[in-house]
Amino acid sequence: MEVFSRTDIGLVRKENQDSSAFSVISSDCVWAVICDGMGGANGGKVASSIAVEYISESINKNYKDSMDKDQLSQLLINTVEEANRLIFKTASNDFELTGMGTTCELVFIRNSSVFVIHVGDSRTYSIRGGKILQLTEDHSIVQEMVKRGELTPDQAQNHPNKNFITRAMGINHNVHIDYIEADFSYGDVILICSDGLSNNVSKADMVKTVHENRGVLLIDTLVELAKKQGGSDNISVTVIY
Repeated sequence: MEVFSRTDIGLVRKENQDSSAFSVISSDCVWAVICDGMGGANGGKVASSIAVEYISESINKNYKDSMDKDQLSQLLINTVEEANRLIFKTASNDFELTGMGTTCELVFIRNSSVFVIHVGDSRTYSIRGGKILQLTEDHSIVQEMVKRGELTPDQAQNHPNKNFITRAMGINHNVHIDYIEADFSYGDVILICSDGLSNNVSKADMVKTVHENRGVLLIDTLVELAKKQGGSDNISVTVIY
């Protein structure tokens, strides 16, 4: 498996509050994380950086090839929960960081299985055979309106409250996470991104770009597409195949 990743400040923001990391453990085992920070003058960047650094250290230190599926899932869940508590504690001890938080998209792929830990409105997609499946569901006010039938998905895409999220790491001592498992087959592409990409690049354009490009050119093309649509937020994207 190969991993390619890029984060970009975009065209409007004064600071890139996204953070990301990945590691190729072996030819059939990789992980990647994207966190989109929010809050305060510097809080968003601090929150996302704490999350990514803690998650990276925890997985690199504690993951063992001998782990079964249950042990691996528990490691991922515990890691994100501990990262959440660390962000919350840091904010509680520094008035200037009060209220900071971050989304979290942690993806671990081993052999034919994908494990996703999801908080907020960053997203994970699976692209297979010209079709795209969003594995995660946004934790946002607008998504709740879609679920209640008050908005269509197309209306939600351009809703003015689209960026109001209902869950984030670091806001409370405990965090409610989504844990998702999916299949991974040869030829699949897993695409992980912050909302700076998903708000500006359609699913159809994601699929088209994935099938026309590979490697660094693929992620560069996705970022440039988001910029062509305004680049109004930080843009982070990671692809695994």
